[in-house]
Formats: sequence, C-alpha cells, structure tokens
Amino acid sequence: MKVIFTKWLVVLWLALLGAFPVASSAAWPDDQTIELIVGFAPGGGTDLMARALVPFVEKKLGGKARIVVVNKPGAGGEISSAYIARSKPDGYTVGFVNVPGFVFIPMYKQSAYQTSDLKLIARVVDDPAVLVMHKKSKYRTFPELLAALKNDPGSLSFATSGRGTSGHQALLKIEQAAGVKGTDIAFKGAGDFKSAVIGGHVDYAFSSIGEFLTGYADSDTATAMLVVNPTRVAVIKDVPSIKELGFDVRVSSERGIAAPKALPQNIADRLQKAIQDTLTDPEFLKTIKNDAPLVAFMPGAEWTKSLESMPAELQPFVSKMRE
Repeated sequence: MKVIFTKWLVVLWLALLGAFPVASSAAWPDDQTIELIVGFAPGGGTDLMARALVPFVEKKLGGKARIVVVNKPGAGGEISSAYIARSKPDGYTVGFVNVPGFVFIPMYKQSAYQTSDLKLIARVVDDPAVLVMHKKSKYRTFPELLAALKNDPGSLSFATSGRGTSGHQALLKIEQAAGVKGTDIAFKGAGDFKSAVIGGHVDYAFSSIGEFLTGYADSDTATAMLVVNPTRVAVIKDVPSIKELGFDVRVSSERGIAAPKALPQNIADRLQKAIQDTLTDPEFLKTIKNDAPLVAFMPGAEWTKSLESMPAELQPFVSKMRE
C-alpha cells in the first residue's frame, strides 16, 4: 500500500510540474511586466526603436500587457544577449539583437552566449551603415580619407558602437577592401559617441542611417560622407554609396527581437504577430518618421534561415579581431 501511495505521489508531482508552464503560458502577458532588453546606451538607434515600439506592441498584445525598456550596454551587445539567453523562457524577458554583431561575437572569442541559445522572434529593421564626419574634417571625401590612411596607417579614428558591431564591421571591411588601417574607438552606443563626433574628439564615426537621421541630419556640425551600401538609399539620396566610390561593400544593422531558446512557441507566435502588426500600423510609422523606410519585418524562422550564410561571410575577419 505504501509503495502504491508513493507512486501516486510521484505521478501527482510530475503532473503538477507539467501544469505550471501551461498555466504561465496561458496567463502571458498579463502576469507581470515584460522586460525589453537593449544592449546599447540610451539615445542610439536600437534604444530609440525599442521605445517607439513599446506602446504599440502593448496595444497589439492586448489585455494587461506592459513592457519596459531595460538598457544593458557593453561588449557590443554581448552582455544583453547573454542576459536574454539565461533568462527564464516565460515571455517576460525578451530583447533586441543586432546583426552582424550577434552572429560575429561568438565567432572570435569565448562569449557568454551562443546564437543557438536564443530564439529569433522577428526582424524589425534593416539599417545600412553610414560614415559620419565633422563638417570641418580635414579629409572630406572618401579618396582623401583613404590616401591619408595609406600615407599614415592608424592616423584617423573611427567611433563605433563596440567591437564586432555593424559599425566596426564597416571599418574592417573597408580596411580589407582598400588596403588601409584606421583606429577603432569603441563606445557603448551611437548615443554615446554623438558628442564625440560633434565636438571633434574623434575624426569619423560609423553610424546607421536611422541613427544619423535622428542624431545628425539637422546638425550644423556633422554630415554623412557615404553609405556603406552598393546603392544610394532614398531617405538620404544625396549621400553617395561606397560602390560609386569604387568599393563593393555592404554593411547593415539588422535589428530584431529575440528570446530565450525554450520560449513556448505559442508565446513566440503571439509576440511575432504583435510586432508585425505594429510595423504596418500607420500611426507607428508616423511616430518613427525618418526610420519608417528602414522597417523590414521578417518572421523569426525566416530571419534565422537568412543568417545561416553569415558566419562564412564574417570568417575572414576573425583573425583581425584576435590581433
């Protein structure tokens, strides 16, 4: 009798264990506030997009959904990606990942996460890199800049949002294509290095188009030299593409939402749908203004598939990161 009773206790215990995830999943997102993690300092492109998304995604989720942006800057996004990966997969901790950095960081060092530790929910934007300069820069054209670096390698500084990020990738790819060497100055986000550019404390900066439009487009002191893209981009149509200047290089910041790998699919699907609905909402597009042309929704599974070829593309730069 005691053995039978013990077996029933085990069965009941296992049943209860199985019931908790179901109950939690059913209650989402009404139980508690959702943390939306951003791996860069406030004021940059990722942070601004996150804060613009919040009220609309809350509305699309319905019920008592509440979302708060939490900044965890540092290490080019590694800190935030690791935090997301290690969080409880209950839908209450999700966050932005920034490609190519998200893919690249685990390739060149023993990182605190692997890309397989996270589930991609949805891509939000595809935002090409742009080279920003002070309007009084000594070298104001790309050929002049390259000539200066060939004559004196490392003599010019380039602000980026951190090693391995899209801005740093832009510098690495230009160095490789043009046979030059610059000096990378890593910040915790585009919001952090804006004052350095305007104040002339760095020679140049690699930003994204969205960050440029938000931070510099109306500036009396900074302007864009080129877009790191094969073609011009309509939203800044007067800025030449790097291909026009002789180099076939493209670097873009793909930003989107990810969650812990074990997030239940029903929550992932619901969140993906809320993001998709937000990105097609005319009121949201009006809110983000100049960023609207950069919106590029892609479902999580499709985005994951599209990134499969990226490690091969980034492999030539692994050794440079280890120098």
